[in-house]
Amino acid sequence: METLFHSLLTLSLFVAISHTLPPLAGSFPISHNFPAVFNFGDSNSDTGELTSGLGFLLQPSYGQTYFKPPSSGRFCNGRLIVDFLMEAIDRPYLRPYLDSISRQSYRRGCNFAAGGSTIQKANAASYSPFGFGVQVSQFITFKSKVIQLIHQDEELEKYLPSEYYFKSGLYMFDIGQNDLAGAFYSKTFDQVLALIPTILDILEDGITRLYAEGARNFWIHNTGPLGCLAQVVSLFGKDKSKLDEFGCVSDHNQAAKLFNLQLNGLFKKLPQLYPGSRFTYVDIFSIKSGLILNHSKYGFDHSILVCCGTGGPPLNYDDQVGCGNTATSNGTLKTAKPCIDSSKYVNWDGIHYTEAANRFVTLQILTGKYSETASSQNL
Repeated sequence: METLFHSLLTLSLFVAISHTLPPLAGSFPISHNFPAVFNFGDSNSDTGELTSGLGFLLQPSYGQTYFKPPSSGRFCNGRLIVDFLMEAIDRPYLRPYLDSISRQSYRRGCNFAAGGSTIQKANAASYSPFGFGVQVSQFITFKSKVIQLIHQDEELEKYLPSEYYFKSGLYMFDIGQNDLAGAFYSKTFDQVLALIPTILDILEDGITRLYAEGARNFWIHNTGPLGCLAQVVSLFGKDKSKLDEFGCVSDHNQAAKLFNLQLNGLFKKLPQLYPGSRFTYVDIFSIKSGLILNHSKYGFDHSILVCCGTGGPPLNYDDQVGCGNTATSNGTLKTAKPCIDSSKYVNWDGIHYTEAANRFVTLQILTGKYSETASSQNL
């Protein structure tokens, strides 16, 4: 398996010659010392939770670059940012909580992230029933059962995280994108902005519950430039006055910026509330925006145009025909097929990034330039 360590070496040599990527910093902002990782989020970091929970398979196009069919349950042609981060700290890919059949164990952590999930509680119209509060409850149940089993049989520590692993592990969050994107379907711009404090209150409540369970190390991704997703452009960018100079929907990106501003404020406040805690805030918005605005500089041919879609330029996207599917749209039978070379595309299916883009984002995270850490004074 090609790990991110090998990729970092190869790319760092490539950088020295071509300058397509900035050089890596001497130390990673994510530590090899974390014995386990517990992740919460949406499709940006879902390693198979939604497909396991709802009992379906993604089209074979998903996972085709790395995992190969049958699908890994990832909403991508290959690896996600969380996968590359696990490689960087020499940890196995995270097994989904609801995955009933797997060669993986849970010893080094568990993934509760599910595609379509929101920070807010799911409702009847939600794509995923596994909102952030449910994910936290799943973790609490998981931890309780694991500790009970290990107390009954210490040999199970070969397969399950010990109490020390729970206490010293890293708790990662990449969620909030769907709260904002979904709100725009029924709310005005001002109403979406007014919703942000409520969303972040719910996030804080979940973090409080995890802290009460012994979590001390928190890693938080802010949300990316929503307005640059082909799905958003196709639905909300028909009026060209709504687009910025790069072809992105301005309102969605402005909402994401305000969300991130308030999330950063929460990040700075939390360590003072929780003795012994350490929080890392990662500016995903800046990394992804930089990639989209300067994609050709980094070896990509297309920033918004979809790799796995239909319709051709400028978006190659039809919201009625998902990647790998054949369906009727506006009276015409269409098939959304993957492009020949996904490494030249930032966007995979209109919503999610390609493996190549995820690799780029991870490399930027590992430079440490886009993250800040705040600790409790009582570490």
